[in-house]
Amino acid sequence: MLSVIILLVGVVFLVFGANFLVDGASVIAKKFNIPNIVIGLTIVAFGTSAPELVVNVISALNGKSAITLGNVIGSNVINILVILGITALIYPLTVGRNTVRFEIPIALFASVLTYVLSKNGILSRVDGFILLGFFILFLMYNTYLTVTNREESELDVKNYTLPIAIGVTILGFILLVFGGKFIVDSAVDLARNFGISERVISVTVVSLGTSLPELATSVVAAFKKNTDIAIGNVVGSNIFNTFFILGISTVIAPIAIPSGAMIDLILNMAAAILLLVFVLRGYKLKRIHGLFFLAIYSAYLYSLFK
Repeated sequence: MLSVIILLVGVVFLVFGANFLVDGASVIAKKFNIPNIVIGLTIVAFGTSAPELVVNVISALNGKSAITLGNVIGSNVINILVILGITALIYPLTVGRNTVRFEIPIALFASVLTYVLSKNGILSRVDGFILLGFFILFLMYNTYLTVTNREESELDVKNYTLPIAIGVTILGFILLVFGGKFIVDSAVDLARNFGISERVISVTVVSLGTSLPELATSVVAAFKKNTDIAIGNVVGSNIFNTFFILGISTVIAPIAIPSGAMIDLILNMAAAILLLVFVLRGYKLKRIHGLFFLAIYSAYLYSLFK
């Protein structure tokens, strides 16, 4: 019971820590006249993926490779099957042409690359540098696309003084670090206490906890009918998770592929393929697609815990 409470506290710390970090850092960047585009591409984009990053760095440093891999793959699967499933049920998602032509195929390529690199039973440091190389290419593409296709928009930042902004940023960082440690430690304890593998705990409970920022962002966007934000947030997060977070985690410590993880990697690819197939015609993710996504994830959960 104590492990569950610590896990929940860790999730709360991660969510609030990510928000504080983004709010404080955005104000600091604005005070130094850094362009909104740069802030959006770095601080805000990092904020929603900060929970996965912190949990992975801590698990990599502790040699918990099952949690390191499971958190990324589990988050990617949850992002598509659960988050897009729920948001599509709330309101059908219209998908931008660039997202269909470029971002979703890049997310699919990332999932295939991870599967191929993992087939020999280990993700080495060389594999990590390969993933980071593709992240740099994606960042260059994203920067070019943003600068050439979007006018500088007004960025909504908190009305903090500089000292308060610095304090909020530091608080956010502290909460992220402690939240990540709480989640990793409690996940290991839960796996031991209930006889469940660290892989299963990480691809379900841990992944869902670290995916809460994406879930909140996408659901709010769906209710506001800002469907581009809802699906762009998820696809971008999957690319960021695979190329950057898994890449940097593997550079810190090579990841031994745990037993059963290839199934998770296959589902990760299948989810990306389904997403691309569904939106190719009509550039829309419909309610029936969302229902299908949720049904697949339910079957996956059943197979894990039966």
